[in-house]
Amino acid sequence: MTPQHPTADGPDRPDPAAREVGVGPHPLPWPDDPRLDPELLAGGDRRNVVDHYRYWSREAIVADLDARRHPLHVAIENLEHDANIGSVVRTANAFAVGAFHIVGRRRWNRRGAMVTDRYQHEIHHPDAEHLIAWARQEQRPLVAIDLVPGAQPLEHVVLPRRCVLVVGQEGPGVSERILEAADLVVGISQFGSTRSINVAAAAAIAMHSWIVQHADIPRGPLL
Repeated sequence: MTPQHPTADGPDRPDPAAREVGVGPHPLPWPDDPRLDPELLAGGDRRNVVDHYRYWSREAIVADLDARRHPLHVAIENLEHDANIGSVVRTANAFAVGAFHIVGRRRWNRRGAMVTDRYQHEIHHPDAEHLIAWARQEQRPLVAIDLVPGAQPLEHVVLPRRCVLVVGQEGPGVSERILEAADLVVGISQFGSTRSINVAAAAAIAMHSWIVQHADIPRGPLL
């Protein structure tokens, strides 16, 4: 299915120039299902959602996800308005992460999220200290993802089930304060000539590592 290309802060609408996606108006008579949105039934559903949620209202989708979200959280430091934040949020949605945290500036670059943030729970922290205090209160270990001295190979670490994976900005990485407070610092093993990988890619690898370790993954074809 071809993805949509909504604007950074715009509604959940496809790019008119993109190939048509989703489904058109639902044939009459409409199903008797309170989860369905009458406007979508009448006009069609071109949103960036899986087929299971076609015609569902946003509120119904969020409620359904809430019933099966994973206890994993992911936090992103937003010190430089990093364009990678949206991609991290989009991956968090794909893995049904319980919530994503924005640390630093409240306003963040949403373009890469492809509107998936509308179906996620967002928690804002004005600074690192606020995130650290929240994690301690909620008894959620902080796991910093950064290739720094002393970092343990992600491939050989069992991630805590109720943890917060923390990624930093592209370039600077995770802030010193969070590295200092982290319960665990892990890095992704690399074998090429570069010393780092894109922060959104690193976050995706870390989240998937948690999924492999803790999620109930059914066997058989995905589709």
